[in-house]
Parts: sequence; C-alpha cells; structure tokens
Amino acid sequence: MKIYNCFINNKWVKPHSGKWFYSENPANGEEWAKVSDCNSEDVNDAVKAAKDAFYEGEWSMISAAQRGRYLHRIGEVVTKYADRLGKVETKDNGKLPKNITPSLRQGQWLVDSWHYYGGMCDKFEGKLIPSEATNIHNYMHWEPYGVVAQILPWNSPLGTLFWKLAPCLAAGNTVVLKPSEHASCSILELMEILIEAELPPGVINVVTGYGKSVGEPLIEHKDVRMVSFTGGTSGGRAVASIASKQTKPIVMELGGKSPQIILPDADIDLAVNGVVSGIFPAGGQSCISGSRILIHKSIFKEVTKKLLTISKKAVVGDPLDPKTHIGPIANKNHYENILKNISKATEDGCEIILDGRTHKKDKGYFVGPTIFSNVPNSSFLAQNEIFGPVISTEPWEDESEVIKKANDTIYGLAAGIWTKDTIKGMRLANRIESGTVYINNYFNAATQSPVGGYKQSGYGRENGWEGMRCFMQTKSVWLSTKPSEPDPFL
Repeated sequence: MKIYNCFINNKWVKPHSGKWFYSENPANGEEWAKVSDCNSEDVNDAVKAAKDAFYEGEWSMISAAQRGRYLHRIGEVVTKYADRLGKVETKDNGKLPKNITPSLRQGQWLVDSWHYYGGMCDKFEGKLIPSEATNIHNYMHWEPYGVVAQILPWNSPLGTLFWKLAPCLAAGNTVVLKPSEHASCSILELMEILIEAELPPGVINVVTGYGKSVGEPLIEHKDVRMVSFTGGTSGGRAVASIASKQTKPIVMELGGKSPQIILPDADIDLAVNGVVSGIFPAGGQSCISGSRILIHKSIFKEVTKKLLTISKKAVVGDPLDPKTHIGPIANKNHYENILKNISKATEDGCEIILDGRTHKKDKGYFVGPTIFSNVPNSSFLAQNEIFGPVISTEPWEDESEVIKKANDTIYGLAAGIWTKDTIKGMRLANRIESGTVYINNYFNAATQSPVGGYKQSGYGRENGWEGMRCFMQTKSVWLSTKPSEPDPFL
C-alpha cells in the first residue's frame, strides 16, 4: 500500500497526529493508499515554510524572468511523467485515463498552462499615471499577495490545480495546497516528480486532511493573505465566511446548473452529440456539465428520442478498460448522494425515461446516463446541482421564455446554445447570465480563456490574463521630483 506523507519545505513529513486515512479506488471499492491526516500543527508548519520562502528565501530574490524558467521546467517534468500522474488520478477518483493523460503531454492545453504563464511572468508591466500635481511622478506596479491557500476539489485534482498554481506562482506568490480528502493522491504524486524541477524550498507545500482540521485552520491562518477555492457552492459560502473575518481576497469557482438551449433550427444530430458529450463521459462530475436541456417544443420528441438512442450506447465500467465510456462515481459518499437525488426526483413526480441506476455493480460506484423528461424549471431536480450523469429536459416555445428559464437559477457558470443562426446565437448569448457560453459546441477550455461564474457560481476568474491578475495586487507610488512641503500651520 502506498503511503503519502505531507509535503512541507521540499520534504516529506509525517503528520503531527500520527494518523492516516485511506484512498479507495472507486472502480472496485478497494483501499490502495494511505494519506496523512493532518491538523492545525501541520498547517502552521506549511504556512511558515511558505512565508519564509516568500520573504526570506530564494523565491523572494529571483526575477520575474527566472520565475518563468521554473514554470517552464515544471511543464517539462509534468510531460515527462504524464502517464504516471494519469494512472494515480484514475486509481484515486476513477477518471478515465483518456480524460487525463493526453492533456498532460507535450503541446497539450492543460500542461501548456505552465508554459503560458511561464512566458507571462515578466509581461505584467507597470505604468506611469498622469497626475494633476506638479513635480510629482506617480507610477503603479503589480505585486504578489504572499502566502496563498489553494483548496482543491476531488473531481479533477490535477486540472484544477494547474489552473490555479501556474498563475499563482507566476505572480510571485508561495502556496499551501489542501487537496480534497476524497482525492489527494495525484497531487501528492505530483510533488514527488516536481522535486526534479528543483523549486526553492517552501514555494509549494501540501497538507492533507479534512475541512475542519485542515481547511479551516488554513483559511484562518493570519499569514495566509489570499484564498483560491474550487468546489460546491455551499463549500464556497463556508470559505467566504471564514475568510471575511480577516477581509482576505478570494477567487472561487463553484457549482453550476448549466442550461443547454436547442433552437428549432438547430442541427439536431450536432446538438444531441454535444449535449451528451457535455455531461455523460465525465459522469456529470464537472461544474460546467450541461444538465438542463431546454428544447423547442417543435423538435422536443425528436431530440428526446435521439438523446435516448445515443445515451443507451454508453459503456459504463472499469476506467482502465479501453471500451469504457463512463467510469465510476469518484467516491462512495457522492455515489450515494446521486442515488438519493435520483430517487427524490422520481418521488417528486419527475418522469424518468432512462435510469442509470441499472448500471449498479457488485463492486465500485457506477451510475449510467440518466434522463428525466418534461421537468419543470421550478423543481428540485432542475434547480439543484446533482453533479452526476443526470439531465432534465423541458420544452419551450418563446425565445424570451427560454432565456428566462435559463437564467432562473442561483447559478451562472456555463450555458450552451444550438442553432444554425449565428446572429441569433450571439444575441441569446448576450442575454444569458453565465461566465461561459458555448454556441454549437460544449465543454471546450483553453489556458488563454478566462473561466468563472456569475451569481452563486463564484467570483474572480481563472485562466488567461485575468487568471494571473487575480493573484496580484497593485501599488501606487508617488514620487516628488521637486520635494517641497511647507509648514501646514503657518
């Protein structure tokens, strides 16, 4: 059995508690690794290491260009060990290797985060600000916050981390990571290989454990200057509440209940393929999953029939089997929660036309594509994030009506529009309250493109220029070129 200690100051350290918890392979329910069950003492050690690195260590003295070289080196090391990292994440949370490993290889979009931000390190230029005061030189420059706490989800640990960590380090911060207790191993495996990148001690630290014993003390720590969080909306509210006590800035990417609008002129085969691809292959375990399908009344029956036909073809099973399309739900607790929500929807009177619970196996946590039809937008199912392979469909007739339905939710993370009329698609996109809108495609992402939510789907942005800007603060400096301060009391 693999044993993972916590990672502090470039060293593997046993937890102060002397305790570990187990990682369970969701494909078979077997425990395969032990992870440090840390507490506030470990948090203190990790934050101290990060603080020392920021203020006194090598990281505090290097240039922006040198930081960029470190990031390029990290990208090269990740690419070198792409298969190793992918295998661990599959074992830890059940994600299909084809949905992890290829994006870590050279030239692929996820690993390119390191090269993109490596090149951006020395591109954040200050500026001279015109001042009405005479003989005054007013200029602005960018500075890092210091120690940043980054709290990760269990559905895509490596992907989420790269989006956060690369711009955060590029900005000059140091980091303490807290992975989800349900999926810590791929992050810890990454630390093992990053030793080859020869980062200065204390720049990246990892403490593992639970929210109460690790997450809260990390957010509360007086030397943590900023928090970056990805997870559910309820978790985001808790993080924001704790951080607000010390007025700490936060970047949060939270939950979603993303609508997909299919217009009567849409290419139906394209739309159906896009809808299915936008939720089922990842088991619905993505914040931007398009789970509310709003179909024009004139094509409702045809679209529903094709949704059923293609969804029934999905092979649900072992993520290591090349024939598998959908792997297991990432952990037992979430699996049971999905089943409860499906049962609740049926008890509420929602019509289930494809029941993914039939894919249940003797071992592991499997749920197949699940489709509910004619689901009112006001229902529990349409308003709450299930975070599983579950979609609801609803017909509509009027354009204003469907926009109202699409926006009638506390969330605003993503949305899809399917139409052959590009102008109409752009017009509708402008009216949807969502951080990302896809027209005739779904689920695309790029390091250069900002990601984030409206409303209770979070605030701040990850990726692109804004992704690095979030981890920096501005300083305005006033320099007198002809010092003259008269006595104010004469």
